[in-house]
Amino acid sequence: MATRREPRFKLSRRLGVNVCGHPKALKRVDAKKPVRGGQKVSEYGLQLLEKQKIKAYYGILERQFARYFEIAKKSSDMTGVALLKTLECRLDNLVYRIGFARSIRQARQIVNHGHVLVNGLKVDIPSYGVKVNDVIALKEKSRANQVFQDNFQGLVSFNVPYIEKNKDQFSAKLVREPQRDELPIDVNEILAVELYSK
Repeated sequence: MATRREPRFKLSRRLGVNVCGHPKALKRVDAKKPVRGGQKVSEYGLQLLEKQKIKAYYGILERQFARYFEIAKKSSDMTGVALLKTLECRLDNLVYRIGFARSIRQARQIVNHGHVLVNGLKVDIPSYGVKVNDVIALKEKSRANQVFQDNFQGLVSFNVPYIEKNKDQFSAKLVREPQRDELPIDVNEILAVELYSK
């Protein structure tokens, strides 16, 4: 399985946003100093930067991004919004948003190792597209794992309105499609779409 392996904090500093969700990711960034050392960035550079941010937030590679872009183009929504909605509903991302994992990388590992059930069935494909009203839960055996317990019960994770959590059952439900203004990411998807529309 292809996955991003570059240093997370360095990537966050280079992009100027906390893409890994760690509280110390941007600790060494000088707030007065602009991203890329104050260099003037071209229009193409800005578009590329936004595309890289989206890829980093969701932990996907170029080929996957291109595939999701083609799917988004066929949607009735605006292409950029449809792209983000599709990425947001990936299983590994929702496992992260729910709070089973502390990072998107850990979420992907949890899914790959078969700890996650979708509607009672084991799914070990991180890119699996979760649909509205699907219930994501930890396997019964995995609920005893101290790491998962600490993450889900103690971790102050994303509180997003499109996910309904059940802490007693170690589960959560995607109650509706996310809206663009509800997504906890800092990107301008329009620029990324412009880059791919050339």
